[in-house]
Amino acid sequence: MTSPAASFRPVIACNLDPEQVERLRAHRSQPFVIPYTDTAPAWEVPEEADFLFTFFKGWANAPRQKPAGWPHRLKWVQIASAGIDAFPDWIFEAPLVTTGRGISAEAIAEYVIAAVFAHEKHLFDDLLVHSADAWQKRTLNLVSGKTIGFYGFGAIARRTSEKARALGMQVAATRRGPAGEGDGVRWFSDLASMAAEVDHLILAVPLTAETRRSVGAGVLAAARPGLHLVNVCRGEVIDDDALLASLDNGQLSAATLDVTAPEPLPAGHVFYTHPKIRLTPHISWTSEDNAARIAAKLHGNLDRFLAGDPLEDTVVAGRGY
Repeated sequence: MTSPAASFRPVIACNLDPEQVERLRAHRSQPFVIPYTDTAPAWEVPEEADFLFTFFKGWANAPRQKPAGWPHRLKWVQIASAGIDAFPDWIFEAPLVTTGRGISAEAIAEYVIAAVFAHEKHLFDDLLVHSADAWQKRTLNLVSGKTIGFYGFGAIARRTSEKARALGMQVAATRRGPAGEGDGVRWFSDLASMAAEVDHLILAVPLTAETRRSVGAGVLAAARPGLHLVNVCRGEVIDDDALLASLDNGQLSAATLDVTAPEPLPAGHVFYTHPKIRLTPHISWTSEDNAARIAAKLHGNLDRFLAGDPLEDTVVAGRGY
């Protein structure tokens, strides 16, 4: 990549929140930033933009056919989220597309570890004592010595596995290729085999045609009795009917779900009241420093682009990393 001329002042179309717009305007390159979603849908990108900085919000309703002239004069699209499943195929026809992979890995890793602790220590079982009659001893489980398995071993799983190993947990994960040991991980070639061996199954895989509803009846029937499932990727990865059946027949002891399909679930949905489901409103990625983490990622890639250096987390052919 040839480094742009020093006088180049990029025009950035941006549908991120106002704080990120102002942070971009403060970048040393003094870009001309166009916040456009107050007046247009996410996919109606101003044609004069050199770069597009965007998030998945609003893209789910984008037309299947690309707009006339796409990608216009765009040289680069920076997606601020790790997930790219909400975007139409045609957005990846831009010359360069990068993602926010890893921005929220720390926050989501802590959420997963908290869910594991809450499960083993029965924190969802009303342990607090409010009267003498309730003063009854219970046996809590150890986290140390348990096995945590990851379906998808990207930035989130790697950061979570580091924390899990520090707590004395064993780590397993799936990958294409033969099963075996390596890098402190027990590798499985298929999800069902891993589900049969782990205490906590963490879903952290991208949503693709291959992974959609891949956590279904077959996988759950093979699960180790008492398995705790945690989903921090996409609700569509799970077959909800199969999940409910596995919870009701006791194959799974509980499911911690930070994502669902759709979001939010409709009023009266069984997930809201099921005694074995712990439901949170897609907040595992949040943290008090999230805005700064997003800005650091975006500004770092902007610096690299302007310097002519390779960018981080580029989407390659086939929409992979």
